[in-house]
Amino acid sequence: MANKIRLSEMSWVETQKALERGVNTVVFAVGSNEQHGPHLPTSTDSLIGEALAYKVAKKLGNALQAPTINVGCSQHHMAFPGTISLKPETLKGLIRDYCTSLAKHGFNNIVILPSHGGNFDAVREVVEELRQSLRDANVIAYTDLEGLLGFLAQFSLKHGIPASESGAHAGESETSMVLAIRKDLVNMELAKEGFVGKFEDKIDLVLSQGIKALTKIGVIGDPRKAKAEKGEEYLELWAEKMVHFIQKQISS
Repeated sequence: MANKIRLSEMSWVETQKALERGVNTVVFAVGSNEQHGPHLPTSTDSLIGEALAYKVAKKLGNALQAPTINVGCSQHHMAFPGTISLKPETLKGLIRDYCTSLAKHGFNNIVILPSHGGNFDAVREVVEELRQSLRDANVIAYTDLEGLLGFLAQFSLKHGIPASESGAHAGESETSMVLAIRKDLVNMELAKEGFVGKFEDKIDLVLSQGIKALTKIGVIGDPRKAKAEKGEEYLELWAEKMVHFIQKQISS
C-alpha cells in the first residue's frame, strides 16, 4: 500500500501514515471542462492536468497527488456547447478551501499546476493570498502561461512541428498528449487545421470576444500530425520542467 500516491485512492489511515513517514508535499492540477475542437473531449485540460500531476508527484518521490479540479475559468469558450465555466472568484474560493484543507492535515508544500490557460490569473492571485494566510504551508504554483506555451512549442519543434501547428489550444501538442492518455476519446477523422497565425497578437480578441471570433471550430493550431508517442514524450518533458521548478521553490 505504501506505493499509492493518489489521495483519492487512499484511506485516511494510509494518508496519515504517509504524513507520519514525512511525505509532506501534495500536488494537484486545475483543469477545465471546455470545448477543444471537433476531435478532442471537453475534459482535455483535466486529463492532461491529471496525468501531469501524477507524473510530477511520482518524480518528486516524497509527494502525493490530490484530485484534479476539473472545471475552470472558460468564459471565452462558452460559444461552444459542453463548456462549463466558473467565475474567477468562484475558482479562487474553491482553491482557497482546497489548500486550507490540505494544510490543516499537515502538508507543508502544496503544489498547484494549472493546465488550462484561462486559470492562470486566478491561480496566481489566490496563491498570493494563501501565502499570507497559510503560514505553515508553502504554496507553490506555476503561473507563467507564456513560458508554458513556449516550452510546449519547443517540444513539438524537435519533431519538426512549428509553433503555429503545435498550437495554444487543441493543436498538435494537446492532441498528442490526449492520444497518449485516452486515445479512445480522440477522433482524428475530425481533426482539422484551426487558427495558425500568431496567437500572441490575438489574445485580447479571444478574451474580449471569445475564441469563436478567431476560429469557428475552436482550434488554435493544427492537430493533424499528432501522435501518441510524441504526447507521452511531451508529458514527460513537461513533468521534468515542473519538478525542476518545484524543487527550486521548495529549497529557496
